[in-house]
Amino acid sequence: MTNDPSTADPAERRRVARGSRIVIAIVLIGLALGAARTVVSRMSNARSLDQATTESAITYVQVTKPKTADVGPTLALPGTLQGYVQSPISARSSGYLRKWYKDIGSRVDKGELLAEIETPEIDQQLSQAMASRAQAAASLDLAKSTVERWENLRKRDAVSAQELDERRSAYTQAVANLAAADANVERLRQLEGFKRIVAPFAGVITRRNVDVGDLIDAGSSGGRALFQLAQTDPLRVYVNVPQAYSQMVKPGQKVVVTQAELRGRTFEGEVARTAASIDTTTRTMQIEVALPNRDGTLLPGAYVQVALPLPATKALTVPTNALMIRGDGIRVATIDQQGRVRIKPVRVGRNYGESVEMLDGVGADETLVLNPSDSLAEGDQVTVAAATQPKSRK
Repeated sequence: MTNDPSTADPAERRRVARGSRIVIAIVLIGLALGAARTVVSRMSNARSLDQATTESAITYVQVTKPKTADVGPTLALPGTLQGYVQSPISARSSGYLRKWYKDIGSRVDKGELLAEIETPEIDQQLSQAMASRAQAAASLDLAKSTVERWENLRKRDAVSAQELDERRSAYTQAVANLAAADANVERLRQLEGFKRIVAPFAGVITRRNVDVGDLIDAGSSGGRALFQLAQTDPLRVYVNVPQAYSQMVKPGQKVVVTQAELRGRTFEGEVARTAASIDTTTRTMQIEVALPNRDGTLLPGAYVQVALPLPATKALTVPTNALMIRGDGIRVATIDQQGRVRIKPVRVGRNYGESVEMLDGVGADETLVLNPSDSLAEGDQVTVAAATQPKSRK
């Protein structure tokens, strides 16, 4: 048998041709499906790109409205605690310190003995003054008896009127000499009394500057103070209030004082008085706060924070992050009914920290853009972003 194709069965050839056509059709269908998939993918990508481009062209912003505060702001200012009365205790008599009885931290009552001074010179001066006083008293007695005798003699016309006047003048001078001697003795006795250093008021000894045997100079100008005494209940707090808030502070206002080291504790005080004038150097007004300190927790000299509640005003306030600080001044970005940006100049007043007072430039019904970007310009089309609510934790 031979393998000549010309002698093959025609049916076999038809079967082979049909199979080839099926294979070719399957390949063509696969190619068509692949081309269709590519076209569909490209169309989808084009639509996505167009949508992304459209969305990226939209500027989303967060907005807010100006508010009128029902509650006034709280002004936090630094201050330093001081004793309600604090005074250096100096010696009035010169001498040597004999003994001290109270040291730093000691609480003393009014009139309590703090120290004693040895004053040998004053003791000698007092003895001399008492002797001089005795001499003046003796001279006065003699002058008095002399005047009485000369008055009797004058009645008998035994002496002249001139001589009687001279004796009377000597008596008057003797009276004055005795008064001067008495005054000198009293002065030295008072200086003797200053040998005992006593507390002029109740308080705490915050400093002792001398020790036994130290030379003490009288007076506060030439000599050093022996002790420093402070009254710690109540305390004073001096606070400098900026000029912008000075008109809002009045005597009698309640304040809250806190100290960083005493966490969780607050102390209530009251504005006792104000300076009623502005310091031209600092442009602030000094106020004095009276602060009770019955348990002695607060210490004079400590640094504290004073929270001063201020009365509410009718002025509009906006968040500080709505302001645009530019070269031509302070601006805000508002949105009109068509969703376009309008840049407006404003005039600000008091700064309350998270918000600022508006004096001019915005109305209560305007919509302000929060955190405006530097690229935001007049007439830009923007879309207000929906407010996102924080997700609750389960």
